[in-house]
Amino acid sequence: MKNLKNNSRREWFKKGALAAGALALTPIDLWSATADYAHGNKQPFMFNSNLSSFKEFTPPRFPDLSTVKARLVWNENPYGPSLKASKAFQEAVTEGNHYSWRSLGELVGKIAQKEGVTTDNIMMGPGSSDLLEKTALVYFREGGNVISGDPCYMSLVQVAKASGGNWKPIKLTKDFQHDLDAMEAAIDADTKLVYITNPNNPTGTLTDTKKLYDFCDRVSDKVPIFIDEAYIELSEGGLNNSMAPLVAKGKNVFVARTFSKIYGMAGLRIGYMLGNKNSLDEINKITRGGMGITGPTIAAANASLDDVDFVEDCKSKITEAKQFTYNLLEKKNISYLPSQTNFVLFPIEMAGDEFLDKIYERKVVVRAFKFWDQDWCRVSMGTTEEMKYFAEAINQILV
Repeated sequence: MKNLKNNSRREWFKKGALAAGALALTPIDLWSATADYAHGNKQPFMFNSNLSSFKEFTPPRFPDLSTVKARLVWNENPYGPSLKASKAFQEAVTEGNHYSWRSLGELVGKIAQKEGVTTDNIMMGPGSSDLLEKTALVYFREGGNVISGDPCYMSLVQVAKASGGNWKPIKLTKDFQHDLDAMEAAIDADTKLVYITNPNNPTGTLTDTKKLYDFCDRVSDKVPIFIDEAYIELSEGGLNNSMAPLVAKGKNVFVARTFSKIYGMAGLRIGYMLGNKNSLDEINKITRGGMGITGPTIAAANASLDDVDFVEDCKSKITEAKQFTYNLLEKKNISYLPSQTNFVLFPIEMAGDEFLDKIYERKVVVRAFKFWDQDWCRVSMGTTEEMKYFAEAINQILV
């Protein structure tokens, strides 16, 4: 029995080391490394699972980003960070010789007030992806399964699988919402977590707020639910679509947010997670979420929360870019999914790898997927100039 326990412990640390190695990289680093590996091995797809129809096409050899005309690949905000955030960051650099626990505590207090929760309900991290991956690392160290929509943002799922868990994908409904009834029916004795990205990535769609709230309110009594709200501020209705009130209600629900999207701080790395205190305590036993956040980044996030005008201006400009994209696609009789995010997904009537070759040749970088027997392009919203370059490329490629 002792040897079995020791072997299990060694296996856990081995899995933990592998997952921790992945956590040391940013999501973009991991994506780029995976793309390079797939390209070097001539794999048509850089992500391909036998559990799902969802696949991501391997792009051509990734270019030096300083040479591209339109960087429309990772759903970044082309207008951020705000001037107030930049100023706060620069001023805080002079205090870089000191640890920033006090300023982090002040930020946590401000977030708690904003979200209507206590500071015990908040865990900080260098981006929301880091937090959802750490959650997976803790929850699936002894196996179990995670239920998610299909397709969905795969970061949590991938770490859950790497840690020893299994994935139970549930196909989205015909209108690209989460099939909540099917997800609930899929819960079994081995289910450790239900994961929902809302608005969803890569589809850009929002699941009905009332239905989702009722689902989380009821089902979280059976199993924890993780709601990834990276794009919630960009949705119609904004934070009114959030599941954060369930945390204040005491439900076993996690809600992840990031400063990477609407606040334009993807490269500065900060996000937070709301959750039940006991659940957060379990994660904190393994890893301290706030340890990887720099003082200047904390100062920038603090300033960003106060810069309401910047957020509204960004949302307005991104909405204009989406409308520009809709108009372009409509003129070419191409359908699309109306988006609640800062990207648009639309079907392409050619092979996804061929499409990527052609658009990369024109110095425009996007992503392409295959699911439901259809090839798709996902284009992030950029500046007016970038969207014009995208339109020019589309008009040449999709004649």
